[in-house]
Amino acid sequence: MTTKTDEARARAEANFRKEERAKDGAKAMMEYEANIRLVREKTERLRALRLAKEAADKGTGSSLALRATKKS
Repeated sequence: MTTKTDEARARAEANFRKEERAKDGAKAMMEYEANIRLVREKTERLRALRLAKEAADKGTGSSLALRATKKS
């Protein structure tokens, strides 16, 4: 009789572990996607700042600023 209860307990524990892994995987995927979204937003913001700076430097005709950006 104890073997049936032991088997039932083992199945229940295995199902529980499987559900926990699925929950952890879903949580990890959400965090991964959130990180990707943050990186994209930051990249877009930095790109916009760089383009604005380049346009401002070009508009003022600052050759020193253009040379500095070309060297780096």
